[in-house]
Amino acid sequence: MTVGDHNEAYAQDDVVIARIVKARGIKGEVACDILTDFPERFQSLDPVTVSLPGGDRLRLTIQNNWFHKGRVVLKFEGYDTMSAAEKLVGASVLIAESAQIPLEADQFYEHEIVGARVASLEGRVLGLVTRLMRTGGTDLLVVEGDDNREHLIPFTEDICTDVDVKEKVILIRPPEGLLDL
Repeated sequence: MTVGDHNEAYAQDDVVIARIVKARGIKGEVACDILTDFPERFQSLDPVTVSLPGGDRLRLTIQNNWFHKGRVVLKFEGYDTMSAAEKLVGASVLIAESAQIPLEADQFYEHEIVGARVASLEGRVLGLVTRLMRTGGTDLLVVEGDDNREHLIPFTEDICTDVDVKEKVILIRPPEGLLDL
């Protein structure tokens, strides 16, 4: 099982694909942390929504983009100086949920699984997925129970046997001892 783009608490149909971390250069470019598993999407986005730290939202046109040292550099139309670009630092670059790239049957977007109720096949409710922990190997579901206990559940087909994104329910078959950790 794999997970796609990230999402945070924005409008229900917004998906965060980048976070602007700094102004770069003197022509108004910004360097962004990439929060999508599909970085090629920056080549065809036009326009995008930018959510500023204070909550204001802008519709901006990407004039140019390129990758540098693990980040995407964006040049927005109308932002032609470093001081103009600095006003965007801390903002999130958003797309509509409907603009997401279609995934394979066993792939999910992170926002589809965060908030899902997790239960064992026997009916034991463990809690809600609060986040996904990316380990470089198998992703882990971070599940917080009603007792504030945190469970780390490997997000694999063997353990997560049924993922219903519409109902926000994940059924698991935990190996012996996993829930005792």
